[in-house]
Amino acid sequence: MSPAVSTNDLRNGMTLEVEGGLFAVIEFQHVKPGKGGAFVRTKLRNVKTGAVLDRTYRADEKLMQAIIEKKEMQFLYRDGNQYVFMDNVSFDQIPVDTAALGEAVRYLVEGSSASISFFGEVVVGVDLPAAVELEVTETEPGVQGDRVQGARKPATLQTGLVVQVPLFVDVADRVRVDTRSGEYITRA
Repeated sequence: MSPAVSTNDLRNGMTLEVEGGLFAVIEFQHVKPGKGGAFVRTKLRNVKTGAVLDRTYRADEKLMQAIIEKKEMQFLYRDGNQYVFMDNVSFDQIPVDTAALGEAVRYLVEGSSASISFFGEVVVGVDLPAAVELEVTETEPGVQGDRVQGARKPATLQTGLVVQVPLFVDVADRVRVDTRSGEYITRA
């Protein structure tokens, strides 16, 4: 059973059980109009779908707080439609569906670390480092003399992710990619 929390105690990042789903508080505002009772305006993001809801609650209304547990885990291998992670503390292996990982699958390589968020036994999210190092598996060679300032070309990385890289980057080079934007940062 999740603990009840008052709307007066909401904080950004807090996770709530609302209408049968999990929602993270993006922002909230306490409002005390001249007439009537105080209320709280909130913006809530669905943890699974990313959809944002605007909800208004009475001041001191009780909501159910979802207890989210984060574990540092290492990605071991892919098995069909599941990614198998190992808990860094207990060494338990946990299969996670591709759908639960979302965009993170574009940055996961064997041996990489991630912080997996659980609600009970269900995976509800994954946090990756801000940047990851990936190998270029396919790209066009840079043409001699074609050195326009800031020119870019597409490169396919080992996870299948395609990013725009400078002309000097070749196959087998390792590059750092920003996991938040999916953009090339530098050659590693």
